[in-house]
Amino acid sequence: MSIFNFALTSTTLFVLTSTAWAAEPAKNPSTFEVLYIPLIAFFAIFYFLIIRPQSKRAKQQQQLINSLKKGDEIITTSGIYGTITGLTDTVATLEISNNVKIKLLRSNIAGLAETNPPSKSK
Repeated sequence: MSIFNFALTSTTLFVLTSTAWAAEPAKNPSTFEVLYIPLIAFFAIFYFLIIRPQSKRAKQQQQLINSLKKGDEIITTSGIYGTITGLTDTVATLEISNNVKIKLLRSNIAGLAETNPPSKSK
């Protein structure tokens, strides 16, 4: 086997291999793959990071508001500590000091207060 035959054989093999690869049709991504898969992935990430946790917090807050009763010590969204002395469907009456009562919407209740509210230290 001469060098010429080897070069001819290896070139023919290369040409045959190259044409075999070129014979496969190029796969073009469809419109669904290009447009909708990233959109679906973006919505899924948005749902799991923002919408789902927010709806869980809203559900917990609604359960808290529905479970309130007279005598509960609460804190309002504005930071006022008080004890519930009266409740209606939409309004809560708080006693924030001796004989000092305020009315506020039940939706403005942030949560149950700690047993010892933070005091001002000097």
